Amino acid sequence: MKQELVLKNCSKSTRINRVAYSLYMMLVIYFFVKGDYVWAFTNLGIALIFDPFDSTVKWQLRPLHQKAWLLSHVALMLTGLIYLYFHKH
Repeated sequence: MKQELVLKNCSKSTRINRVAYSLYMMLVIYFFVKGDYVWAFTNLGIALIFDPFDSTVKWQLRPLHQKAWLLSHVALMLTGLIYLYFHKH
C-alpha cells in the first residue's frame, strides 16, 4: 500500500516537472524569436531545474536517450552563454 502511494506521488511530480519544463522551453523559444539571447540561454539553464524525466532514477540507471537529451541541453546552454560572454556587440 505504501509503495503504491509513493509511485503515484512520483508520477504526479514527474508530470508537474514536465509541464514546468515545457513552459520554460516555450519561454526560451519566445526569447529566441524576440532576439533576447541572454534571457533565452539563461532560461534554458533554469529549465533544467525541472527534470522532464523521472527524477527519482539515478543518473547511472537512466536510459541513454535521457542522458543524451540532458547533456545536449546543458551543452547548448553553456555554449550559448560562453558565446554571449565573449561576443562583443
